[in-house]
Amino acid sequence: MSMLALGLLFGGVTLLVMATGMPIAFSLGFVAIVFMALFMPAASLDTVTQNVYEEMASITLLSIPLFILKGAAIGRSDAGRDLYLAMHAWMQRIPGGLGIANVFTCALFAAMAGSSPATCSAIGSAGIPEMRRRGYSPGFAAGIIAAGGTLGILLPPSITMISTRSPPATPRASTVSTCSL
Repeated sequence: MSMLALGLLFGGVTLLVMATGMPIAFSLGFVAIVFMALFMPAASLDTVTQNVYEEMASITLLSIPLFILKGAAIGRSDAGRDLYLAMHAWMQRIPGGLGIANVFTCALFAAMAGSSPATCSAIGSAGIPEMRRRGYSPGFAAGIIAAGGTLGILLPPSITMISTRSPPATPRASTVSTCSL
């Protein structure tokens, strides 16, 4: 079977499995495992399991689920609201201080959570209603939160920066200090 035919068959079977109502991630995983069992030699399957284990054992990649867990925990707690109230108290005398407080709060929360969606969710739940009470239009309030939330991928350590980093060439390269950069 040609690679084109195999790819089209994989895509079609994946779409059929998704049409049954199975979530996308599970559909892709299920079809991939079935296709590997059917179309790959048995010796290659051992290599696949070894590569998956090596990637999952990466201490750098372990930080991603921990960031997500921390962002979810902070988002469900009152920490986002408390951080927002503190920044608002500091910025209330500045013209536009409420919007500035939202952006600064998003930046601080993004540095803690490492995720833009978690930042928008946690800070938006407290910031948007307060901005609406103070006369900000709904679109402008949402725009401030969305713009501040994008800081989640820009401020280190973010999940995006961790996942797109290139692996060090030597073990010594991973010990470079920020002072020498």
